[in-house]
Amino acid sequence: SLDVRARTINDAMKIAAARAIADLAREDVPDEVGAAYAGKSLRYGPDYIIPAPFDPRLIAAIPPAVAQAAMESGVARKPILDMDGYRTELSARLDPTVLTLQSIFEQVQAEQPRVVFAEGEEEKAIRAALTFRNLGFGRPVLIGREDRIAQAVESLGLGSLDGVEITNSKYNPNARLYMDALYRKMQRKGVLYRDVQRMVNQDRNTFAACMVAAGDADAMVTGLTRNYYQAMDEITRVIDRRENHEIYGMTLLLARGRTLFVADTAVHELPSVEQMADIAEHCARVARRWGHEPRVALISFSNFGNPTLPRAVVMHEAVQELERREADFEFDGEMGVDMALNNELRGIYPFCRLSGPANVLIMPGLHVGHATTKLMRELGGATVMGPILMGLDKPAQIVSQGATVNDLVNMAALAAYQAVR
Repeated sequence: SLDVRARTINDAMKIAAARAIADLAREDVPDEVGAAYAGKSLRYGPDYIIPAPFDPRLIAAIPPAVAQAAMESGVARKPILDMDGYRTELSARLDPTVLTLQSIFEQVQAEQPRVVFAEGEEEKAIRAALTFRNLGFGRPVLIGREDRIAQAVESLGLGSLDGVEITNSKYNPNARLYMDALYRKMQRKGVLYRDVQRMVNQDRNTFAACMVAAGDADAMVTGLTRNYYQAMDEITRVIDRRENHEIYGMTLLLARGRTLFVADTAVHELPSVEQMADIAEHCARVARRWGHEPRVALISFSNFGNPTLPRAVVMHEAVQELERREADFEFDGEMGVDMALNNELRGIYPFCRLSGPANVLIMPGLHVGHATTKLMRELGGATVMGPILMGLDKPAQIVSQGATVNDLVNMAALAAYQAVR
């Protein structure tokens, strides 16, 4: 009512608020809300008739309804012309990732890609696929048995499966083609045709990756039931590395008004000098594509040669490699994280080429990148997305086994964005 400068609060606005509350109560409840209630599974019924006050969707659901009613009833003195933009702005008040990802989500909505949820019989995967559909991101595909999925939807009270495709190796008419293609790829690696049959028939990650590789789907997401590296092995046996690209993991950190791109957080245990430079160049391009002018810091425990230890030397040489390549973005190192992010500390080294705090951090090893991002996630105070798998020829993303439905939806959307951009 304040946003539209309403002269009064009338019955139409109250009714609009009540209807918005009632509609939201009937929707699937996010995992984050259940966590606020000691892990309870909240579902519309006698014990849950209005949304929980911790539900982050409230701010984007009720104010637009009230504002619209105020405008239609003639009491608004400052009408809202772009209601979709207003919803986005409201959501951003609680979650800074909304504005960062909004342009990505809009491109995905425009293209309507087909995204495979490989673990299609898992409750979280089913809920994520339905949310993906409801948000208009595209056409979700669940890998699993139709009767099991339908039973789960009914028991969870999730409504209709309209717009959600269900398939598996037993009923998919292209399953034999997938086996033939995978056999051609693996036959000189000691793999027999019966081995390929077993992979396609029994492993849903392999089957999903085959769908994407064959062009029968645009992207895939998995990870709820597999260790990250096991899932990656199953995917990369089907989907190749993109030509002239490294496969690596990039994690997005949003904290205190800053957006940081951190790599590698998933693949390379100890990247070489050339791999460091490749990852830095690719991360810089991603940062630009997402609206940030890249300032790249190559991270170490050493600051510009003090102390000189083997891993610090690798980072130092990676900076020299970027110089040889004449990289078209700001970069410097080796330096500590505090030096990369703190303007005052960088003042100690007036020759530093970064004009402001770094927004792309290239980590010296997987142990550092992985530990840093996991620590930020667990301690709170930051929004952590990823690791986002980069460098594959076809889009595939892997979530952690403890991922929420919202995590799965976001990663599915990012995989879809990789397919349509």
